[in-house]
Amino acid sequence: MTTTGEQLAVLFDMDGVLIDSYEAHFESWQVVAGKRGRTYTEADFVAGFGRTSRELIREQWEGASEWTEEQVAELDEEKETAFRDILDKKFPAMEGGQELISHLYKSGFQIAVASSGPRENVEFVIDRLGIRSCLSTVITGNDVTKGKPNPQVFQLAAQGVGVPNPLCCVIEDAPAGVAAAKAAGSACIGLIRTTGYTVNLDDADLLVTTLRDITPEKITELIQSQQG
Repeated sequence: MTTTGEQLAVLFDMDGVLIDSYEAHFESWQVVAGKRGRTYTEADFVAGFGRTSRELIREQWEGASEWTEEQVAELDEEKETAFRDILDKKFPAMEGGQELISHLYKSGFQIAVASSGPRENVEFVIDRLGIRSCLSTVITGNDVTKGKPNPQVFQLAAQGVGVPNPLCCVIEDAPAGVAAAKAAGSACIGLIRTTGYTVNLDDADLLVTTLRDITPEKITELIQSQQG
């Protein structure tokens, strides 16, 4: 329990929040595109923030709207395998992430990871960060039928931690993720990328440039301020 007397929860996106996976994801898309003589631009990549790879393949790859599920899955797995190989060589944990999760856990929050990424990626990251013991549930792209901005991933995460969405705070780095959090009825903190390609997160309830700016007290105050 938190000091409010109500059970509160924090739902963490993974990519761009717990790990700075921007370069690894972009590089892995370029790897699979290059093998097929295709060009994959940074603009293509940014346009897909927060979405599942399966959705992006069907939308962004010429002719993929007619592919079978097996063909989409094959390319998806090739891309994600390349992504994990890149992360295995250089693991870019976000500064302050492990400490924040530990602090929230000790302060009585329920904690979930809610990501559009495939389960293999999410489990890989959780194990590398050493945060599994702090988590009440893990929701991945394998668990949803609709990617962000649909709120399904955060609705499932709230169910998994046993806390209603209005008593949850989502931490996100993508416009689609912020929209999903708000559609679920949760408070949302936007983690702003300060280098390279940036996106607009103004619809979040609070903006920060580092996880170190987030405290249990700030999250409690933010959730309370959202209550009607």
